[in-house]
Amino acid sequence: MASARKFQIMKVTPAAAGRVLELMQDADTPKLGLRVGIKKGGCAGMEYTMSMVETADPRDDVVESDGARVFIDPSAVLFLIGSEMDFEVTKFRAGFVFRNPNEVSSCGCGESVSLKAADPAALALS
Repeated sequence: MASARKFQIMKVTPAAAGRVLELMQDADTPKLGLRVGIKKGGCAGMEYTMSMVETADPRDDVVESDGARVFIDPSAVLFLIGSEMDFEVTKFRAGFVFRNPNEVSSCGCGESVSLKAADPAALALS
């Protein structure tokens, strides 16, 4: 399922893991977890994508946290290295948020970001 890595691509907070578990429990059919990816779009150029996983892709990286599984789309790995996925509830919204060191900028609405790929040479030093 997941490729063997010496480091975890992304951290999933307990709040995010709890929300993933809720989504799995509320699904009409059994789900393995939540897949996170990146696509082109939005005013800043890129958007995070999320979808429920019914069948694992052997190319996905998998982060397990507090009983929840987050599958990382292979095309998004370099953009998500070092990120933290959280779930926040505020007075005006509830949703997943990403704290991403690869983020160059974001739009005012918070729906899209500009990302740079992580530098593999820098990863070898850590």
